[in-house]
Amino acid sequence: MSNSTEPHLKAVIFDMDGVLVFSEPLLAEASIKIFAERGFTVQREEFKPFTGMGEARFMGGVAERHGIPFDPEADKELLYKVFLEMMPDRLKPLPGVPDFIRDCKRNGMKVALASSADNVKVFPILKHIGIDPSEFDAIVTGSMVTRKKPAPDVFLEAVRQLGVPASNCLVVEDAVAGIEAALAAGCRAMGLTTAFEGPVLKASGADWVAEDLAHVPAEALAW
Repeated sequence: MSNSTEPHLKAVIFDMDGVLVFSEPLLAEASIKIFAERGFTVQREEFKPFTGMGEARFMGGVAERHGIPFDPEADKELLYKVFLEMMPDRLKPLPGVPDFIRDCKRNGMKVALASSADNVKVFPILKHIGIDPSEFDAIVTGSMVTRKKPAPDVFLEAVRQLGVPASNCLVVEDAVAGIEAALAAGCRAMGLTTAFEGPVLKASGADWVAEDLAHVPAEALAW
């Protein structure tokens, strides 16, 4: 039996890409298209080490490896433009979304969205998958913080806006960088196996691992 003084779950903080939607493949496809127009051929798997670090790093990390000219701000904006043009009929909510979010609220928990992506990507995706931003008690995007994951800034800001101690928050992430950021912020973390395999997420420090929000282990919500 747990001690009543131990932290207990009061809020759930969701990453977006790989948690609510599986957008990384489409993001990689858009990046590949942009690089191809500059005469460079890159492979989708090259983007994986930069998953969850924000679009500038996602694209820029691969550009560095190939010596591709890259302007972090201008090319990030171009990436968003190409991505949003490709998005219709290509993105759907992952299993368990939005039911899990609403179940958390019904059970008295606060919910937040914390993504390294900028406003220009976050809000169109939410609309596209049928989630009203008002369903979240707080929304933090990459537009609001300077340091991206694995720095904890986006989660620290979500915790601040929720008004709940970090030790009472569960972060749901799909990327190693996101798990590391959640733990650095003082939260507990559950990894979804959208982008990385379970053992990789556990090795990065995830407290629990699940396939998606439709298969969350009961113990992840029972502390």
